Amino acid sequence: MTELSLGQRAEITRKFGEQDIVEYIALTGDSNPIYYDQDEARKVGYSGLAVPGALIGGMFSTLLGTKLPGGGTNYLKQSLRFLHLASANDEFTAAVEIVRLRPEKELVNLRTVCINQAGETVCEGEALVLVRDIQTGPSVIKG
Repeated sequence: MTELSLGQRAEITRKFGEQDIVEYIALTGDSNPIYYDQDEARKVGYSGLAVPGALIGGMFSTLLGTKLPGGGTNYLKQSLRFLHLASANDEFTAAVEIVRLRPEKELVNLRTVCINQAGETVCEGEALVLVRDIQTGPSVIKG
């Protein structure tokens, strides 16, 4: 595993189109009308179909398991606060940043944030992950 340090971050950018939402509905059975009916979505303020919050949250899972900390990461907990509507075909950039390292317990806390193409915060929160063999850099304060 690469060395982990406070402030280390990773990000990804993507769009969710109508087909992604159709597949989400098929996989989960979550058939909220704002996911498939443009008129219903617009009634509550979306510019297009609503992107389910679980898809936004999935971007954090992708980052944690593939980039930071990376493969072998065990996702223990995630809190999310949704602050802005997420519409289909918007561009989303999700980022994670290490805010606490507890090598003695093999735990890492990360700040999570997702913004849209207009720079508006769609959601923010914090993740807790278990990572085996954590290596910490010289600037890390334990605790």
